[in-house]
Amino acid sequence: MKQGATPVFIDPTTDFGFKRIFGTEANKDLLISFLNELFRGRKVIEDLYYNKNEHVGDTEEVGTVIFDLTCTASDGEQFIIEVQRTPQTNLKKRMLYYGSKLIADQAPKGNRRGWGYTISEVYVIVLLDGFPMPDGNSSTDYLHDICLCNRDSGEVFYEHLGFIYIELVNFTKGEQELAVDLDRWLHVLKNMSKMDKLPTYIRKPVFEKLFAIAAYSKLNKEERDMYDASLKNKWDAESIRQTAILEQKKARERGRAEGRKEGAIAIARDMKKDGIAVDQIAKFTKLTVEEIEELK
Repeated sequence: MKQGATPVFIDPTTDFGFKRIFGTEANKDLLISFLNELFRGRKVIEDLYYNKNEHVGDTEEVGTVIFDLTCTASDGEQFIIEVQRTPQTNLKKRMLYYGSKLIADQAPKGNRRGWGYTISEVYVIVLLDGFPMPDGNSSTDYLHDICLCNRDSGEVFYEHLGFIYIELVNFTKGEQELAVDLDRWLHVLKNMSKMDKLPTYIRKPVFEKLFAIAAYSKLNKEERDMYDASLKNKWDAESIRQTAILEQKKARERGRAEGRKEGAIAIARDMKKDGIAVDQIAKFTKLTVEEIEELK
């Protein structure tokens, strides 16, 4: 959607859009469907309830952690779902801290021996919107399913702490390639705000409900103002990111140009020592006559 145009559907990767679609009790079936597709049959979530997303630290120095969305499944599994719209310093470490926070909060204040470290499953799911996985080594993978494993054998060491990173920027499947519902979910998350109707190739009850909830026309005045502000924040963050990329590119080009210039000067200095005519040095090195004459 172009800036200033009235959308047909909201952008699900904005803060408002994500919480409207996935963060309410009335729509938890959408979140259950999405999570089940992410786990690809490894686990099946039948029900869940939403937790508070603010976790207060044990001490004043630790501070408060606020997650985008947290929930617990009927079998006790806990989930953190985060949408990252701009690259973050130490993103992987921060997500590890988030998962560890949920684990640490399960410990009782007393009777640790009786508790016996009966830790529930914890999963951190991160939706990367518009930028690649940090330290991804230029991978084109769009789904990264991470667990603790034996480095040598690859055998899973501990199944119940997991991280799922989704790189929307790498999801490029066209409508004819959407073979499973996970593909359809990722396609919708990336493209719904550009659509003007529910496509026939994803016409299923879960997506029909999703598109009905995401209709911009269904928002009241207050909700529209909140969504518009959320969308502007996303656009502003993307503009800042693109400006930073451009500045980095310019800096690299300046560095290469300065390196070429320094190399040309070194060659010109040697040629001048050998008594080669200034005009010939200029023709060879692309330096000006004045620059060459100033060389000692």
